[in-house]
Amino acid sequence: MSGAVANPLLCDQGLIDYAAVQPEHIVPAIQARLADAQSRLSALESAPPAQAPALLRAIESLGDGLGRAWGAVSHLMSVANSPALREAHQTVQPAVVAFWSSVSQSQGLHAALVSARQALGNDGDPVLTRILDTEIKDFVHGGVGLPPEARARFSAIRQELAQASTSFANHHLDSTKAWCEMVSDPAQMAGVPARVRAMCAAAARERGEEQANAENGPWALTLDAPVLQPLLQHAQQRDLRQRLHQAFSTRASEGEHDNRPLIRKILNLRQELAGLLGFDSYAELSLDSKMAPSVAAVDELLDALVSAATPHAKADLNAMAELAAADGISGPLRAWDIPFYAERLRERRLDLNEEALRAYFPLDRVLSGLFAMLEGYFDIQVKAADGEAPVWHPDVRFFRIFDGNGKNIAAFYLDAYARPGAKRSGAWMNGITSRSSHLPGGMVVDGVRIPVAVLVTNAPQPSADTPSLLGWREVETLFHECGHGLQHMLTTVDTSLAAGIHKVEWDAVELPSQFLENWCYHPPTLERISAHYQSGEPLPAAEAKRLIAARHFNQGWMTLRQCTFARMDLRLHHGFQPGGNDDAIALQAQVTAQTMPIPAEDYDHFLCSFAHLFAGGYGAGYYSYKWAEVLAADAWGAFEDVGLDNDVALRATAQRFRDTVLALGGSVHPMQVFIAFRGREPQPDALIRLCGLDRPAA
Repeated sequence: MSGAVANPLLCDQGLIDYAAVQPEHIVPAIQARLADAQSRLSALESAPPAQAPALLRAIESLGDGLGRAWGAVSHLMSVANSPALREAHQTVQPAVVAFWSSVSQSQGLHAALVSARQALGNDGDPVLTRILDTEIKDFVHGGVGLPPEARARFSAIRQELAQASTSFANHHLDSTKAWCEMVSDPAQMAGVPARVRAMCAAAARERGEEQANAENGPWALTLDAPVLQPLLQHAQQRDLRQRLHQAFSTRASEGEHDNRPLIRKILNLRQELAGLLGFDSYAELSLDSKMAPSVAAVDELLDALVSAATPHAKADLNAMAELAAADGISGPLRAWDIPFYAERLRERRLDLNEEALRAYFPLDRVLSGLFAMLEGYFDIQVKAADGEAPVWHPDVRFFRIFDGNGKNIAAFYLDAYARPGAKRSGAWMNGITSRSSHLPGGMVVDGVRIPVAVLVTNAPQPSADTPSLLGWREVETLFHECGHGLQHMLTTVDTSLAAGIHKVEWDAVELPSQFLENWCYHPPTLERISAHYQSGEPLPAAEAKRLIAARHFNQGWMTLRQCTFARMDLRLHHGFQPGGNDDAIALQAQVTAQTMPIPAEDYDHFLCSFAHLFAGGYGAGYYSYKWAEVLAADAWGAFEDVGLDNDVALRATAQRFRDTVLALGGSVHPMQVFIAFRGREPQPDALIRLCGLDRPAA
């Protein structure tokens, strides 16, 4: 398709002009891309048998144009949501899902893959073998082997699941956006940091309170993370924290935004889909293409982590209860007390006020320090290239990555700031284009399309006199998403079918992201990413030492929290079929009571906003965070082994990490990739040690 076409979604040259994309472009563009993809599929199905390289190149080209256009639409749904955009998305989504279902159920294409795999034999190119094997498994999971009637039902289920997931995400966004509490009593805001009061006053002005200011209010409280989290951590008014926690925990659980029927529908459809493919549960289907060998193996890991974490979590809970008792709170702590007293406990044990530390982590300083670390150890250069690529919002930035020889090898967008109502919460990395030796579109260097990523976070918006100041968890999040981006961008695989994160087993995908978080605690890197936004003074050495020591703080509680989510996910997708809309909520409460030191509140409908499970790729796979965290902890151990103050050895180890984990993508099984880097299989005890859970509970 010509790059001269006025519709920006049909451009095959350069990057998509996101700002130029209008809702009316979507339907005709996706229809045109679908027609082109269907034509390519028909030609492939009728072509004579081909050798593996030629066949895979044709499959790679099959849906690339559609993938880039639909990916752009999906991306805009996440960062620039609007009613018109939703309507256009909903109009063409069924046709997109139907096409990919037809691809995965193409018996002709499946037969061609099987023929190419047989011709390759057992001694063929290992990369081609790996790609063919995973492609064939994808076809099996796509229903290619089902009889016609079952195949039709399989496709219908996929349609229903896609629509339900989109509705779930929209309900989640809308319910978050809809909730607001206007506070005019200054006593209610006691303990709330000045920068948060300023954000809430600004939100009040946007709602018509023209005289609102940080000191005197009124303040508009919302459920957006940059506001909600510090309110729960610092608001002294217990009733305010309770209202916020209840509003947050009941999002998308009532009225027109109620996600409970959608949860029931999604779970039942997933179970039916798994049954059609011959699996006893959706969890078993999910794990069939992951690194973990079985549900039992995942349970074994979670049990080990829960066993190590529980004494620490209970000890911390007792310490928090003592602090609460001193404040006159009798009886057991409630869910809305935990973030508040965890912060008080941190302040007492470590003399560390994380809110005050924000002044030392302005976003620009964190970015420059992060890039300096990457340049120093991973032999790349990250250079700002703002204005060299079209963006979807004025705040979005663009960067290029160069190798040690000065060659442009990748690029990425950074969408850093929260935009309530238009941009979904959380943080993520998506591929805009993947590396390929022959595909069009995107950025081409020396005949190769280089990978382009987008990193998205929800950092606080800067104000007129204050830059965006990051909390420590937001610093870690930025490093985390950059880790994903590095695996996408530093790949050396020349086919988009296995470049970057493509074909990487889902429970190994978090390895680079969780690994990169460790660099936040590397003293020289911590020095690089911190400086007071007003004075430029470095983070005091004593504060840096306390911050590094704080890594082990509350790890018991946080580990149990993640294990609870993982167990909840597995139970929902293994041997569970909801008969009523509240059955999943009841299971949530049951798992929480079994794992966490305090039970869930009666009103807690957290599952209704658990987008990872019901609107993302983590259904029956949320355990992947902990599974990959084991890999990441053990990988970081290689750097600790050579000495974190030995720059020469660190650079050599980082280069080996780049040449294996970051370069090989999905072209090699992740266990083989890990062994190539570490020299052995991963050891689960590495994570327990890294989290400090091998020590006696305080």
